[in-house]
Amino acid sequence: MAIDHDFDFDPTYGYTLEELLQVGAPDEPEDYTLFWEGIHARALDIPLKLSCEEVESPNPDYKLFEIEYDSWGNVRAGGWLTVPVDGKLSNAVVVGHGYGGREAPDFGQPVESAACIYPCARGFHRSAHPDYPGEGHQHVMLGLEDRATYSHLGSVVDYWLAASAVLELYPQLSDRLFYSGGSFGGGIGALMLAWDKRFKKAYLNIPSFGNHPLRVQLPCVGSGQAIQEHYHAGNQDILKVLQYFDAATAAQHVTIPVFVAAATFDPAVPPPGQFAVYNALAGPKELFIRQAAHFDLAGNEHDDAAVHTRLRRWFRD
Repeated sequence: MAIDHDFDFDPTYGYTLEELLQVGAPDEPEDYTLFWEGIHARALDIPLKLSCEEVESPNPDYKLFEIEYDSWGNVRAGGWLTVPVDGKLSNAVVVGHGYGGREAPDFGQPVESAACIYPCARGFHRSAHPDYPGEGHQHVMLGLEDRATYSHLGSVVDYWLAASAVLELYPQLSDRLFYSGGSFGGGIGALMLAWDKRFKKAYLNIPSFGNHPLRVQLPCVGSGQAIQEHYHAGNQDILKVLQYFDAATAAQHVTIPVFVAAATFDPAVPPPGQFAVYNALAGPKELFIRQAAHFDLAGNEHDDAAVHTRLRRWFRD
């Protein structure tokens, strides 16, 4: 989502590309791996009670299904599933969304012959829930007093179980499971991929939540502004929780091939955080440098087209 705003700060934050490529990840807590491995094991034990109902598709090339499944904390998650009408399937993709949520599936994924599942993270649209707001500024703050109650934990599980759902429907695709997500979905994607070895390749677009100790020092708009204002209002203890939900920290545990598109100008997701995620990735990786993100700028469409072309090759190989 592009943001129309008059800024009183520089959305490049004064970083050169060379400096962006040197931004590191924070140190992880001593029990970081133990915490997340435990959450992952408990999450995959949740019975899905999967529902998948075909509905009218606006695209003649794809069948469309509404899906629902049980997730963490007795939340019923919802979303959509698309499959080609010709029935040819060789890939499965979990597609994450940004902090604007998701009102409908996107039929333009750069993955051929794919069953694509489009989960809505808790609180958003088809995963609307009275305990989880469907607005980024509120969602990013929910449960921040404790790592066990933070909204991002549940969102990570929602995406893990979306993978379980598509593989329950198409178990033959287990060797070709991919992830694609941007902004909120890019950051949650890094957190998710660090512990779920079912995924084989991924695309993270302008990933959020990278290097929280640095991020709270950089002015921004969007959901990050809510975190920053809370921090500077005297609530520095939030970093004790956020250290478990740092996408750059998680990226150090991601060993599968990952394609990242990161922007050098972004007023909502500061570029140093985006590059921190890319820099920390432990496996094979490729980088596309966007001119700008979360901001309307001439040339953005060219970047989108170039990324799409490269991704078709990335997921095909």
